[in-house]
Amino acid sequence: MAFPPIILASQSPRRKEILQLSGLSFSTVSIETPEHLDPAESIESNVRRIAEEKAKAAIQSFQNDTRDAVLLGADTVVAIDGRILGKPANAAEALEMLLQLQGRTHEVHTGFALLQRAHLYSECATTEVTLNKMTEEEILHYINTAAPFDKAGSYGIQDPVMACFVCSITGCYYNVMGLPLSRVWMALQKLRS
Repeated sequence: MAFPPIILASQSPRRKEILQLSGLSFSTVSIETPEHLDPAESIESNVRRIAEEKAKAAIQSFQNDTRDAVLLGADTVVAIDGRILGKPANAAEALEMLLQLQGRTHEVHTGFALLQRAHLYSECATTEVTLNKMTEEEILHYINTAAPFDKAGSYGIQDPVMACFVCSITGCYYNVMGLPLSRVWMALQKLRS
């Protein structure tokens, strides 16, 4: 049985790259949602809810074209000591975040949601990442590449400079990039059965 059309509710180049690994054809739409983090909710609940909001916004915006499609929304955050590190607004924020991560283990949480007609499925994947210590000079060199500015926690595991400092990861590598592909694949399989 073939997969239904898939619409990725994201313009993230990393999410598109990861979903392409599945070999499935899909299209993308850019969705603007508030991505509001509710302090009364757990981190996992927050990212699941935001992913669901993105999928629902996509289906509302493109209702005529998405009757049988599966809408895929996702949201990724980095957390250390129970505190969420978002995308840095500037170099000073990027430096502050990266200094916090040095020589320590942090978590990357990605919520994803699949919405097809009235059926909504969502979950959260968590990966632990440990970074080796970087000197301030090495951190500033990385910041000067401008790579940190569109990434939660101010880093991308796949970025050439940062790749040299990833000591270990427990969980899905692709989750750290922004989409836990194996979990999404399993959820898609359930949808079509």
